[in-house]
Amino acid sequence: MPEPVDAVEMRTALAGLRRTSGLPVAFGGLLSDARHARIAELDGARTGALRGLVISAGSGLGGKAIALARPCAVTDYPVSRHISHEYDTAVAAEGLRSVVAVPVVVRRTVRGVLYGALRTPVSLGDRTFDAAVAAARDVEQALAVRDEVRELLALTREQAAAGPGTAPGAAPGAWEDVREAHRQLRALAPRVADPALRDALLAVCGRLASASGARATPAAVMEVRLAPREVDVVACVAAGATNAAAARQLGLRPETVKGYLRSAMRKLGAHTRLEAVVAARRAGLLP
Repeated sequence: MPEPVDAVEMRTALAGLRRTSGLPVAFGGLLSDARHARIAELDGARTGALRGLVISAGSGLGGKAIALARPCAVTDYPVSRHISHEYDTAVAAEGLRSVVAVPVVVRRTVRGVLYGALRTPVSLGDRTFDAAVAAARDVEQALAVRDEVRELLALTREQAAAGPGTAPGAAPGAWEDVREAHRQLRALAPRVADPALRDALLAVCGRLASASGARATPAAVMEVRLAPREVDVVACVAAGATNAAAARQLGLRPETVKGYLRSAMRKLGAHTRLEAVVAARRAGLLP
């Protein structure tokens, strides 16, 4: 079953869908297996009739969207000849007529479905379709980030668990992989909506940073306190990124990256980018 954090991402998308489209009702949920989605989140509903409804691929409007992996809509749900009617009782209880359903697709796999609806039978225009598709894309991006984080965490936890002192014996290429994973994880952290997952991600980053053979002394750690974004920028610099490249990776403006780097260098007592990287590693801020 989907984890509770998925509800946060879905709720945010549904609220955005109502706001941008003007639709009075939005609802949706993620797939619990390859063929079934559970409606877990409602926004604007007057009843709880839709909550907990299990949508099977191919059944109803949402099931059709799941099966075809593309948006589907009906002008008048109760009498539409283009869908099956397994869910008419719940739809009628909420009084829905015009409905659009958009699948959430991540890496060519349908992961959920979002709906927007009116209580009057009118044709839905391009603005409504665009808003529904945009809401689904927001969920897709959030899930893609979470997938990437989980993959990186899986790759790095074993190395981090090995503890300090393992770096000197590791192959140079392997240690560079650890450093690259650290950089990617830090770049992803601000995009993770789930606080627990974000904290776990940053905890692994900290363990990776402290796993270097050159352990930081307590005094060094106390003396150097970089802001999270300053660490992110120095991590990108350590991987050879220019300010422009770091800006693209972190979703920042080049001027902002330059400001963070300047501040980090001042705190680290560094006069060059290389000195900043070396000082950050000595302080246990980077692997």
